[in-house]
Amino acid sequence: MRSPPTAAGADARHRCVLHADMDAFYASVEQRDRPELRGRPVVVGGPGPRGVVAAASYEAREFGVYSAMPSVEAKRLCRDLIFVAGDMKRYASESRRIFEIFRTFSPLVEGLSLDEAFLDLTGSERLLGPAREVGERLRREVREATELPISVGIGPIKMVAKIASGAAKPDGLVEVRVDEVRAFLDPLEARKIWGVGPVAGARLEGFGYRTIGDLARADPETLRAQLGDWGESIRHLARGEDLREVEPHREAVSLSEENTFERDVSDRVLLEATILTHAEAVARRLRRQGLLARTVVLKWRLGRRMKKGARGYPARTRQLTLAEPTDDGEVVSRVARSLLADALVEPVRLLGVGVSGLVDDAGRASQLLLFEAAEDTKSIQTPPRKRKLNEALDRLSDRFGDDIVRRASQGEARHATLSGQWKKGSRDPHGPEVDFD
Repeated sequence: MRSPPTAAGADARHRCVLHADMDAFYASVEQRDRPELRGRPVVVGGPGPRGVVAAASYEAREFGVYSAMPSVEAKRLCRDLIFVAGDMKRYASESRRIFEIFRTFSPLVEGLSLDEAFLDLTGSERLLGPAREVGERLRREVREATELPISVGIGPIKMVAKIASGAAKPDGLVEVRVDEVRAFLDPLEARKIWGVGPVAGARLEGFGYRTIGDLARADPETLRAQLGDWGESIRHLARGEDLREVEPHREAVSLSEENTFERDVSDRVLLEATILTHAEAVARRLRRQGLLARTVVLKWRLGRRMKKGARGYPARTRQLTLAEPTDDGEVVSRVARSLLADALVEPVRLLGVGVSGLVDDAGRASQLLLFEAAEDTKSIQTPPRKRKLNEALDRLSDRFGDDIVRRASQGEARHATLSGQWKKGSRDPHGPEVDFD
C-alpha cells in the first residue's frame, strides 16, 4: 500500500480525487485477444432486433456508434460493424487485475463499474508525488499489466474528476486544479453535470440553462423556485462545490433485476415466470448483504413506441409497501405478480422486479410464525423453515453459480446486453475465482 487513508470531510481546497476509466473496455479486451479485430469497428453486444451496444471500439465510434445504442441503429450507421457476444467472466477477471493496481495507489477506491473507479489521493503527495505524476504512473502500470488503454481525470471533487477523465479520452490524462475548476466547467453543457440525464437536461434548457456556467451564475432563489431543492444542489455542483467522499463501500438504496424480451410479450404465464426469476435473484442479493426490503416494485416497458429515439418506449412502474420487510423471493414474486395483474393491459418489451426501503436484517423479529403464508400480500412473512431453505440454496449458489438451482416455474430472463455495473449482492466480480472443473 502506497498511501495512508485520508481524513473524511476535507474540503475541496485540500482534496485530490482521481477518476480512472478504461477505454471501450469490453471492445478493447476483444481487440487485444483477437488480433483480426484490431483497427476494425467492433461492438460487444447482441446483434438481434432487441440487442443493445454494451461497448463500441473507437473505430466504431467514428461512425457514430456508442454504448447503449440499439444494435439495429448501430448496424444502419456502420454496415461493416462486427458484433461480438462478449465474455463477462473474462472481463471480470481483467477488472480484478486492474482494481488490484488501483488499490496500490490508495486504500480508498470506489468502484462504479467493472471498468471505472474513483481513487482518493488526498494527502498522498509527500508519499507518492504530484497528482499528475501519480496518474501517469497508474496509467502506465495498467497498460503494462493488461495491454489495455485507460484514461484518467484528476480534480478537487468527484464530479470534476469524472468529467476530466471523459475529456482525456482516449488514452489520456486531464488534471483540473482548484483554481481552474470554474474555467473548466463553465463552457460545458449543463447535461455534463453528474446525474443530469436527457429529461433533466431538457428541463434545464427550457429554463435557459444551457451551460454549467449558466447554472453557476444563476440566482439561488430563482433556481429554487424553478427546480425546488434540486436547483440548489445542482447550482453547488455547477460551482464546483461538492463534499461527497470517495466511498469504498457505498450503501445500496434499492436492488433490481430486469430483462428485454426478444419479442413483445403478453402471455401471463411467461411474464409471471420471468417475475419469479427476477424476484429470486433480487432476494438472493438481499440475503447476501444481510438486508430486508419493505417495498416491492414492478417495472415494465411497453412494446408500443410512443416517440422517436432510444426512450421512445415508455416505462411504467407500480409498487407496494409490505407490513413486514422480507428477503424471500417467493414473497417478492407474489407481490410483484399481484401488481402485474392490476396493471398490465398490453404487450411489453421489458420486465423488471425491484425492491427498496432496505433495512438491516439484524432487526428481524425473532417470533415464530404460526402460518406458512397469509392471504394479504402486504403481510406475508417468511417462516423459519423457509429461511433455512433459502440459506442452503444461497450456499449452493455461492459455490456453483446463481443458476445451479431453479424453480420449475422460473422463466429464462435474457438481457438485451451485457452490464458492467456492479450489482450490490451479486457474486463479487472482484472476489476469488472458483475452479469448477
